[in-house]
Amino acid sequence: MKLKKMWRIMLSLCLGLWMISCQQEQTKLTSPDGKLSLEFVLDEEGTPRYCLKHDGKDILLPSRLGLVLKDAPNLLTGFTVKEIKHDSHNEVWQPVWGEEAEIVNHYNELKVCLAEKEALGRELDIVFRLFDDGMGFRYEFPRQEHLQEFLIDDEVTEFVFPSDCDAWSIPVEGVRFYEALFEKKPLSKMGWVSTPVTIETADSLYLAIHEANLTDYAAMNLKPVEQSGDSEAVTLRAALTPWSTGEKVRVADTRVSPWRTMIVAESAGDLLLSRLMLNLNEPCRMEDTSWIQPMRYIGIWWAYHMKHNTWHAGPEHGATTENTMRHIDFAAANNIGGVLVEGWNEDWATWKFSFTKPYADFDIQRITDYGHKKGVALIGHHETGGNVSNYESQMEEGFSFYERYGVHQVKTGYVGDLLDGKERHSSQFGVLHYRKVIEAAARHRICIDNHEPVIPTGLQRTYPNLMTQEGVRGQEWDAWDAGGGNPPSHTVVLPFTRGLAGPMDFTPATFRFVNDVMPKTRVHTTLAKQLALFVVLYSPLQMASDEIENYEANPEPFKFITSCPTDWSRTMVPEARIGSYVTVARRDKGEGCWYVGSITGDEGRTAVINLSFLDTDKKYLATIYRDAPEADYETCPASILMEEREVSSGDTLTIWQARSGGTAIRLCPLEE
Repeated sequence: MKLKKMWRIMLSLCLGLWMISCQQEQTKLTSPDGKLSLEFVLDEEGTPRYCLKHDGKDILLPSRLGLVLKDAPNLLTGFTVKEIKHDSHNEVWQPVWGEEAEIVNHYNELKVCLAEKEALGRELDIVFRLFDDGMGFRYEFPRQEHLQEFLIDDEVTEFVFPSDCDAWSIPVEGVRFYEALFEKKPLSKMGWVSTPVTIETADSLYLAIHEANLTDYAAMNLKPVEQSGDSEAVTLRAALTPWSTGEKVRVADTRVSPWRTMIVAESAGDLLLSRLMLNLNEPCRMEDTSWIQPMRYIGIWWAYHMKHNTWHAGPEHGATTENTMRHIDFAAANNIGGVLVEGWNEDWATWKFSFTKPYADFDIQRITDYGHKKGVALIGHHETGGNVSNYESQMEEGFSFYERYGVHQVKTGYVGDLLDGKERHSSQFGVLHYRKVIEAAARHRICIDNHEPVIPTGLQRTYPNLMTQEGVRGQEWDAWDAGGGNPPSHTVVLPFTRGLAGPMDFTPATFRFVNDVMPKTRVHTTLAKQLALFVVLYSPLQMASDEIENYEANPEPFKFITSCPTDWSRTMVPEARIGSYVTVARRDKGEGCWYVGSITGDEGRTAVINLSFLDTDKKYLATIYRDAPEADYETCPASILMEEREVSSGDTLTIWQARSGGTAIRLCPLEE
C-alpha cells in the first residue's frame, strides 16, 4: 500500500511538472527566422511580465505589464493564465504609396488570456507578435460585467534593459509639436521623452521603441524608473499623455490599446528598412484610392519666412491670384505636381479662421481652372491655430468647398500650445480629433499633410489619404530660429529617429544660403546636401521649399529635384552611422531608375557607395551632383559639381563630401 501511495505521489509530481513545463513552452514565442525569442511569465504575485532575446542574448529582462485604473481596482497583480493561443501569419501586401511596392507581413503570435484569481475576476488579454525585424504587443479589454467603460490612470508597461545604453530622444516638456533636436544620452539620464526612442546596445544591436495604430488612446511617452540596489539594469516605463483633467485614457468603444513596438536591427541602416509599424496597422479601408497621388510640389510659403510676403491681406499679400498663377506656370514648366498656397482665406489678422471665404484678391475658381489646364494641383491650407472647436464646426463645409474646386490635397496646421486652450496635441483628445479630420477628408477625396500633429504611428496603411505629417524640427527653423538654425548633424539623426515613425514634411531643397531677415540664421548645409535630402527624408508629398527665383538661378541642380519621384518600389541603405552619415538608394516605380541621397553631419568624409543594388544585367548612366572641392556649409555652400559616368552593379562610387555636405545621384538604365 505504501508503495502504491508513493507511486501516486510521484506520478502527481511528474504530471504537475509536465503541466508547468507545457505551459512554459506555450508562453514562449519566436520570430519566423528564429533569431528573436520572447517569453511571457506570471511572477509569484500574479504580475504579467515578458522578456526578449536576440540570438540567445538578453535584449529585455523580465518587464512588467499592467494598468492603473481610476476609481477601480488596478489591473496589475493577482492574475492567472486562463487560456493561451498561438497563431502565425504570412502575406505580401501592396501599399497605395510608400518606400516599397510590396511589403512582407510575416509574424508569429502569442495571445495570453488572463483572469483575476479573486476580487472581481476581471479578464485582460495581452497579444504579442514577433517579426524578423522586431516585436509588437498590446492590451485587449474584453467587454465584461466589471470592465465596461473605465479610466486608465497609468499604463505600467516596462522595457527593462540589462545595462545602460546610449539613446536618441527628445523631451516631452518644453518642446512644442515635437520640434526639437534629438539628444544622445544614456537611457538612465533621459527624462520624460517622446517616442520613437532609438537605442544602440553594447551588442551592436539597434533598437527603436514606438507604437503602432494609435486609435482612441493617448500617445505613449517613456520615463526611466529610478533603480534600487546595485543592479545595472535600466527600466523605461510608459508615461501616457494626460487629459487636462489628469486621467490618461477613457476606455469606451475601443477595446484595445495601440501596439507597443520595438524594432530590432543588426545595423543602423536596417532600422530604416523595418516595416513592422505598418504591418501592425489595419489594411486599407478605402475602396477607391485612384485620386491619391504622390507628388513633389512648391509653395507660396518660404517668401513669408523671408518677409517678402505676408499671410494676411495687404500690399505684400502672398496668396494673390496673379502670384499663384505665376507659381503654377513655373510648376508646369518644371514637372512639379502642385502649388501650396498659405494665407488664402480670411481672418489671418484675428486667427478666427474661415475655411470657405477666400480673400478678395484670391480667385479660387480662376486659379483651379488654370491649374487643371496646366496639369498642376492647388494644394489647400487649413490653419486652425489649435482652435479645434472652430475647425470641427466648419470642417465638412471647408472640405466640401475644396472638393468643389477639385482640390485633393490640404495642409492642416495647429499652431497653438494647447488644443482648444487646454488639451495636449498627443492626448486622447488630440488623437480623436486628428482621426476625425482624416476620415472627413477621405469622404471628400482629400489627402492630408498634417502639421503640429501627434507623432505618426503607421495609420497611412489604413488611411492612405494621410500622406505626410510634420512633427519634426523642419527646415523652416533655418529661417527664423534665434539659435541660428538646424545644426549639420540634425539631418543625419532624423532618419533613425523621427523618420522611423513615418513620412515627414521636413520641406528640403532650399537653394539660397543668405537670410536677409535674420543674418545669423541660415541653412547649414551645402547645395548638394539639399538635393540629397529630397531622397533621404521620405515623404510622398515632398516640398521643394524655396522661392522660385532661387530655383531659376540654379537650373542645373534643380533638374535633380524635378526628376526625383516621391513614390518608390524599393529602398536600400548602403551605409549609415547615426549622427554621422547616411546613404539611401530608392528605385522608382516607372523607368527602373535609382535615386541616391548621401549626406554627412559635422565632419566631411569620403562616401563609399556600393552599387550592388542595381540590376546585374544592365548598364546605367549615373548623373552625379556632388560637393566641389572648395565646398563648405559655412564658407562656400553653393559650390557644386555635376558629372556623368557609366556604371554597373559591380561598381563602387567613392565620393568626397564636405562638412554637412552630400551627394545626389540619378542612375537610369542605358538602352542596349
